[in-house]
Amino acid sequence: MKALVTGAAGFIASHVSGQLLDRGAEVTGIDCFTDYYPRPIKEANLATLVGRPGFSFVESTIQAADLNRVLHGVTHVYHLAAQAGVRKSWGSDFQVYTRNNIEATQVLLEACVGKPLHRLVYASSSSVYGDAPAIPVREDAVPRPLSPYGVTKLAAEHLCHLYSTNHGVPSTSVRYFTVYGPRQRPDMAFNKFLRAARQRQPIAVFGDGGQTRDFTFVADAVAGTLAAGERGVPGRAYNLGGGSRVSLNEVLDIIAQITGESLTIERGPAQKGDVRDTYADTSLARADLGFHPTVSLADGLAEEYHWLASSPVA
Repeated sequence: MKALVTGAAGFIASHVSGQLLDRGAEVTGIDCFTDYYPRPIKEANLATLVGRPGFSFVESTIQAADLNRVLHGVTHVYHLAAQAGVRKSWGSDFQVYTRNNIEATQVLLEACVGKPLHRLVYASSSSVYGDAPAIPVREDAVPRPLSPYGVTKLAAEHLCHLYSTNHGVPSTSVRYFTVYGPRQRPDMAFNKFLRAARQRQPIAVFGDGGQTRDFTFVADAVAGTLAAGERGVPGRAYNLGGGSRVSLNEVLDIIAQITGESLTIERGPAQKGDVRDTYADTSLARADLGFHPTVSLADGLAEEYHWLASSPVA
């Protein structure tokens, strides 16, 4: 296998790249180091890959890269590069999301036309569903994103589907449900909660804490992503969820147990674009990909806390 991983210095993509190298693949990573969070954090992610046999790195946007050269001999593309963040996607920042999530995806797909790829895997998000009327949510539910971010992720999914249908690019999408674990982005809730607990600072919670999520440990998300690259059906999207629906208040109880700290909670109003509940029906991923999440929320949070405690840049 020769793989191209976009967004390789990011949270999930750095884990995907590492797993591919562990399996003996040759990996080219590409990343433009957007300023959504500090570059040293991304460089620390990348440092786990640089110097490993079979890994090479290109610092560039997808639009500016020489994609014919980068894609030469590539059998698998794992497209995880994106502008993240639901809450920042409103207003004038929306053009950043259209450029990095939609335009970049179209440019990459166009470059893949006619290439002898085995599979292109696009990393999508549960944000495409919005507040689904029925949970657990299936892939055939009508997507109704509640944020501009979700709109751009869904648009990129549609691009993947139409390039698969019209140009034979063998693309499939995976919809991540709230991925967490070591190297999690600093803007994400678990990272913020664990750091605040460790430093005995107040934890900001938006809403009443009764909102629920299907939290997915990063190793499980990576396993599903790689399985999609091996046997995902072109044109299909797959839910990748952790297998349990847990409220934010329950998460805070687990964090208190892991850290041994008494948490101070500061509650604020619910934020625009934040859905109330997510829960994945992963039947299709089980059937096609053999996907089975194995890491419990308590164990996964403990791993992330250990990483935070030992990381100089987290």
